[in-house]
Amino acid sequence: MGKDSKIDWTHHTFNPWWGCAKVSAGCANCYAEVWAARVGMKCWGVNGQRRFFGDSHWHQPMLWNRRAAHLKERQKVFCSSMADVFEARKDLDPWREKLWGLIAATPWLDWLLVTKRHSHVLEMAPWKTEWPSNVWLGMTAEDQECAARRLPLLLKIPAKVRFISCEPLVGPLDVRPWVGSGGVDWIIVGGESGARARRMQSEWVEQIQSQCQKANTAFFFKQWGVFGADGLRRSKKKNGNLFQDRLWQEFPIVQESHIASCHRI
Repeated sequence: MGKDSKIDWTHHTFNPWWGCAKVSAGCANCYAEVWAARVGMKCWGVNGQRRFFGDSHWHQPMLWNRRAAHLKERQKVFCSSMADVFEARKDLDPWREKLWGLIAATPWLDWLLVTKRHSHVLEMAPWKTEWPSNVWLGMTAEDQECAARRLPLLLKIPAKVRFISCEPLVGPLDVRPWVGSGGVDWIIVGGESGARARRMQSEWVEQIQSQCQKANTAFFFKQWGVFGADGLRRSKKKNGNLFQDRLWQEFPIVQESHIASCHRI
């Protein structure tokens, strides 16, 4: 089956809308805001008007689901790269309801919901004590302070897969309180890109990778960004995605009732 997303850890990317507002350190140089401005969309900020889409856009996941079912191959959908599903705005409520229905209608797709708005998840998500088997919940933790605020709540939510997005990683992060048995199942790490990018230090990556390995938690290294392992600035393509001279692209192994460690390549 084809892959329509350039993001290595997902097959597809779906945005129920465009637009968001900054809430923490990781938002300072938001790539999505820059991209929206580049294509003439003024949909950012607390007072910005969000950009919505029509039926053809919303029909795309149904096609992905149909192909996945035909091939009997589950596919991942990152939702959302240009927004936060749990942003507290009344004008988003009907679109959220539409998204919940779409998730229910696409059982062959694993929906990866990533948020920085941890305190809104339990209130806004329609699932309380039992989450659908095709919903993976992730929270962004770009530094220790954000991790300490968001991740305790993540562990209380019974999503089939719980994961941490450390992208962009802008400070050292000790993940030991949240990995291991009953903790998060997957951690994604990546450096920042763009003209104002902040350097991600190799020691920060090494600490997270080592702690994941000891806890048998899947570790995915996405990219260095515009600062390489040596601290020099160059294109993110040249810096690449090798850590310790190898690819780290692990995924949690999902079984019917639990996570069985991780798959390493």
